Amino acid sequence: MENISIAIGGDHAGFEYKKALMDFLAGYPVTVKDFGTYSSESVDYPDFAHPVASAVENGEFTFGILICGSANGVAITANKHQGIRAAICWTKELAQLARGHNNANILCIPARFISVEDAKAITHTFLDTEFEGGRHANRVNKIVC
Repeated sequence: MENISIAIGGDHAGFEYKKALMDFLAGYPVTVKDFGTYSSESVDYPDFAHPVASAVENGEFTFGILICGSANGVAITANKHQGIRAAICWTKELAQLARGHNNANILCIPARFISVEDAKAITHTFLDTEFEGGRHANRVNKIVC
């Protein structure tokens, strides 16, 4: 997990989980930048998903983490960016497949459907899993329009 940089953001529904994940990631040799939101006040998720996706898309950060209630809104928004492969993960197994098979570069967490402890375990698995390449690379290379 060394030399990894992470752009993290989310809406009001993901605010508490974002804080918990930032504390969790402080124990790892990674760089993390918080793209907001900075409170539990109601906000619009695209205002945070687009900057995170742009930061990953332009190579400023290795990975992104986006958190909202269902993770659908942030995933849909992030996936509008070329070169972004945002995956909604609610289990460690999905996180492992998202990285290993799909080379996902943004993890989307559904805060209203999993525990904080599960979110930490999913994040660890996502960041610790390498893309397998091979036959999966052929498929991933066909995603971009």
